[in-house]
Amino acid sequence: MSLPEDARALELDRLSAELRRIPETGLQLPRTQQAVLAALDGLGLDLRTGTALTSVVGVVRGARTGPTVLLRADLDALPFPGGPRHACGHHQHAAMLVGAARLLAARRDRLAGDVLLMFQPGEEGHDGARLMLEEGLLETTGSRPVAAYALHSGAASPLGLFSNTAGPALAASGTLAVTLLGSGGHGAWPHRSRDPIPAAGELVTALQSVVTRRFDAFDPAVLTVGTVHAGTSPAIIPAEARIGATLRALSDGTLARLAEEAERTALGIAAAHGLRAQVDYTPGYPVTVNDPAEADLVAGAVADLFGPGRFVRSTRPALVADDIGRVLAEIPGVMTGVGACPPDRDPATAPGNHAPDAAFDDAAVPDGAALLAELALRRLAPPGPAADPATDPAAAPAVAPGGARA
Repeated sequence: MSLPEDARALELDRLSAELRRIPETGLQLPRTQQAVLAALDGLGLDLRTGTALTSVVGVVRGARTGPTVLLRADLDALPFPGGPRHACGHHQHAAMLVGAARLLAARRDRLAGDVLLMFQPGEEGHDGARLMLEEGLLETTGSRPVAAYALHSGAASPLGLFSNTAGPALAASGTLAVTLLGSGGHGAWPHRSRDPIPAAGELVTALQSVVTRRFDAFDPAVLTVGTVHAGTSPAIIPAEARIGATLRALSDGTLARLAEEAERTALGIAAAHGLRAQVDYTPGYPVTVNDPAEADLVAGAVADLFGPGRFVRSTRPALVADDIGRVLAEIPGVMTGVGACPPDRDPATAPGNHAPDAAFDDAAVPDGAALLAELALRRLAPPGPAADPATDPAAAPAVAPGGARA
């Protein structure tokens, strides 16, 4: 059977549904880790788990020596008031990578090299990729990976449609926290206090002008104020007001300049109102840059597996951020989107990722698994015609039961 047919036979929708039922957030995902380990059991992989986080790293050893290819899936869910939810499709990513591992383990004889499986917690703001890199991820096989591939499900993208962008694809990110410090008092006598609330309102508006009036429209940047907190009673002027914002840009330099301009604006408005301002900027993830050659490889693999109508090359980066950018800063690779919008929803109006009512159709999972496996097979194909182990035993070194070459 073909890779897509074999992937559908694995019933990966069951694993995706299981992971969806046990959402966990942050760097410590014990139940998710155990579910992934159980799903990989019996494949003869080299497996290890993380120390600073509940990551899983696996290696599919090929029958011949050669380079290493990395395949990545993130695992964590999102926090919501009613409890964590998989509203970004990470449960599907994990199931896709498990499926790819199963497909590749059954095709070791076609691998001239190793496949490094990266199951990563903490993508949603916890920088799990950085921690896995610090724990030696890229040195796992003894051969630094030559390419890396990741897929990301889209709740508002047409089911089964793959897409990527060559070059800068996802934004660099950072978080701005501003505390305006004044002096509180009675609402009847505002002249006796230093009210931070009017200054906070002015700052929210002024921060938008930082982007529209100080940055080139063709050098995209976004500053979005997501939190404003002040006061305890309508009749009490509070002593402080707090604002939180996310900053995004398609270059690390532009992001750094945006943070500087935002801080200058906050300090200036605070001074104009007779207040003090405490400004804290926390860098987030770097730009995710897709290697053009690897992006083309994905396009060709999708066309061969599913037909040319299943791939679209996007010319517009997205200003979302993902710590896969840390991996792609080290080795060439590509993040590719895969549509998972349920058929009873219109992708044009469906709630997108991170919405509390986002939904993902698990019909996308086997195709994602097949694509990940195909990419590894293409990158690790033995040179020249494959020798027949039956007539040339030396051509295919034996693979021990544990997955290592004998």
